[in-house]
Order: sequence, then structure tokens, then C-alpha cells
Amino acid sequence: MKCLIQRVLSASVSVDGACTGAIERGFLVFLGITHTDTEQTVEKAAEKIRKLRIFEDENGKTNLSIEDVHGELLVVSQFTLYADCRRGNRPGFEQAAAPAHANRLYEYFLSVCEGRFAKVAHGIFGADMKVSLTNDGPFTIMLEMD
Repeated sequence: MKCLIQRVLSASVSVDGACTGAIERGFLVFLGITHTDTEQTVEKAAEKIRKLRIFEDENGKTNLSIEDVHGELLVVSQFTLYADCRRGNRPGFEQAAAPAHANRLYEYFLSVCEGRFAKVAHGIFGADMKVSLTNDGPFTIMLEMD
């Protein structure tokens, strides 16, 4: 599992011109799922994201978690995180999970996060989505789970 995490002041996702999810201060998480990911992988990733201390404290140190700042979460499925560009100019996506497996774990990820975060918004799996954000920092982290 790969989670591209961006600390944001705000973010939203739209499908066919309609907003499907929007947040204020928090994390925009692009979620990529591979063949070997399981419910346990999802739970570990959600907990790691909850505990990440990448918000600034009163001294300007990145020492606070999303929970500490009452931040919100926007999750967008992103199979292209598993793009393999080592050969040729057209990426291969062999490491991305099949849609049925990926969608099941994406939905499970959302349900796990709803129990851990103040607000969870999301896109629509498999849809052509438009994402808007104001990155805070910028601060972007790639979290890879085994």
C-alpha cells in the first residue's frame, strides 16, 4: 500500500463537476493498493497516518498529529502510485491491485478512518476525479506499507 500524504489548508475532489468531498486543514491522502494488501495493511496505514506528527506546534516544530490539531482527512483512490516507468515511456501498472480487490480495501480504509478521524471525505473509486488543494508547507510524504 502506498499513501501519498499532503498536509493541506484545504482540499476537495469533484466528479462530473459535483463536489464529492471537501476538507479544511488536514491531510489529502492519495491511496494506492497493490495485490498483496490486506485488511491488516489498511489498519496499519490508517493508524500510522493518525499518529504522523507533521503539524507545527507553538514553537514551529513539526510535532503535532492530525488528531492534535483536529484535522480532517480527504481520501482519493490512486492506482497510478504503482506506475512503473523503468522501461519505455508508457507506465506499466502491473503492481496495482485489480479493481475489485482495490475497491474493497479502499472502502475498508474509509470505514477504518471514519472511526479515527474527526471528518473523513473521499472521492469515488474508479471515477475521473478533479482534485483541488492548498498544500501547507508544502509538506508531502510517501508512506509505503508492507
